[in-house]
Order: sequence, then structure tokens, then C-alpha cells
Amino acid sequence: MLVSTEAIVLSSIKYGDTSLIVRVFTLTDGLKSYLLKGILTAKKGKLKAAYFQPLTQLEIVAMHKNKGTLESIREARLTYPCATLYTDIPKNAITLFLAEMLTNSIHEEEPNAEMFGFIQASIQWLDTHAEISNFHLSFLLSLTKYLGFFPDVSNIKANYFDLMEGEFIDMPSLNPIVVGRNLEYFKKMLGIKFDAIHTVKIEKKIRQDLLKSIILYFELHLQGFRKPRSLAILNEVFS
Repeated sequence: MLVSTEAIVLSSIKYGDTSLIVRVFTLTDGLKSYLLKGILTAKKGKLKAAYFQPLTQLEIVAMHKNKGTLESIREARLTYPCATLYTDIPKNAITLFLAEMLTNSIHEEEPNAEMFGFIQASIQWLDTHAEISNFHLSFLLSLTKYLGFFPDVSNIKANYFDLMEGEFIDMPSLNPIVVGRNLEYFKKMLGIKFDAIHTVKIEKKIRQDLLKSIILYFELHLQGFRKPRSLAILNEVFS
């Protein structure tokens, strides 16, 4: 079946000397994987390798056989040309990290228009703003709404957050918890709008600890989740 859909690139890996395998989050079909034959050496055509960088936003025309095999893309065009994501070093580090987090978190071949719209708008916000040091924290916590494990805030004034249960608790448990100053900033990041993240001043050590807790939260709630390899690069850029 020939499908035209908006799409967000999550990852691409080289296949042989001339081809790419790309994982793409599509508006109409959720996660899809495509084999782009000969794209690395093609001088002409409707597909360019530069279109398949992490978090690139596209309109694609693709052939979906839906047989569990790699699909094919006939045409692709940019729907949002990024101005800074791939040239600004901190933004590029965030882009690579979030693309890997999304790759490790999204597994369903079914549409999720709300999550697609959130990711799409978030990428554009990151591309057009300068105060972005807390962006990835806010993004990941907001993403949990669409993945189904946003923290239960009914007891948000409590002194601990249980990462396993996803709720605030009054007494520490045997599960991994967030506590102290880390918890203070964890609460501040919950539900904050991107336009306000620059108002939260977080020391780099606390930001790194908080990010580790958020990654662990994903690991505890998503089966098969793998820790992102790009975390070390992100921490180095923001150290």
C-alpha cells in the first residue's frame, strides 16, 4: 500500500557500502523501518542521505507491505528545515541523545497522533530557542504522558518519589527513589512549559543526577529499554 505521511527520523545505520536502514516515527503508522538502497552514492533522485539525520521532520511517500520486513520510501521532502540542531554543539548533543531515547522507547507500529505532535513541536522549539540546558529533562518527563507512565502527582508534596511505582511517597521504600534537592528540581520540571525552563537554575551535578534518575525511570517502565550510549557525550557537553 502506498502511503503519504509526515514522519520524524529516529535513527539511521549504514547497510553495506551504499545503503541505509532508517527507523522513522510516522504519523499514520507509528514506528516503521525502511531500507534505502543506494542512497549513499546516488547523485540524483528524490531521496537524499541528508534527509535522514536524527529528528529530521519529513513528508514521505512510502510503500508499506506490513509483513514485518523492511519497507521502502519512494519520495521524501523536508517539512521543517532545521536552522541550528545540527550546527550548534549543545543542541546537536541533545538531538542525538533524545533521538536515541525515542528509538529505545517507541516500539509500536500504530499511530499516536498526540505523541507525534508533541515530538514535532518540541523539536521546533529546541531549534528556535537559545536557553536549552534543561530542555531534555522537561522533554523526557513530558514524553512519559504519551508512553503511559507519567508520575502520579496526587501526593506531590511528599518527600520522596518512588521510581518503580511512579508516585510520591511519605516514607522511603526499598525501590529506587528521588529525594532531597534532586526531588526539588524533579518537581519543578514536572509539567513546566518549555518557555519557562530557563527560569529553573540547576547545578550541573544535580542535572546529571536527575537525568540518571529519569533514564532509570524509563528503564523500569519500558520493557527492553536500553540506556542511551550518547549520554556520556551529552554530559561532557554540559559539564
